Amino acid sequence: MRASEFVAEGQKVGPLSKTKSFATVGLHKFSNVADRNYVLNRVMMAVASTDGVTPPDIDGESWAGRHDIAAPYTPVEADMLKLAYKAVGTDFHDLNKGDLRSQEIPSTGTASPVKAFKGYPR
Repeated sequence: MRASEFVAEGQKVGPLSKTKSFATVGLHKFSNVADRNYVLNRVMMAVASTDGVTPPDIDGESWAGRHDIAAPYTPVEADMLKLAYKAVGTDFHDLNKGDLRSQEIPSTGTASPVKAFKGYPR
């Protein structure tokens, strides 16, 4: 086997062959230049939340969006990240405004996320 048979570097993008076209059912091609994996994830989440008739009730982008996320646990780690951001020339936004405490939401221990069992129907 020659390397040119399995290495696709430098080759032009060819059309979908007739053989492959016959073997596929419903083939869609979509892209987003900014972040292909992120857009694929959002599209598949939207697909999972619709029946094909009802528009999906999903945000186009999450709170994290196309940003990378770092979660320092200690003030030292936060300082390390700040120096690293500066060294590589990237901006950052501290979503917790320097607060590194891990806290429970106010309803913890007071409200159950599970519906109360009312017994079996008779």
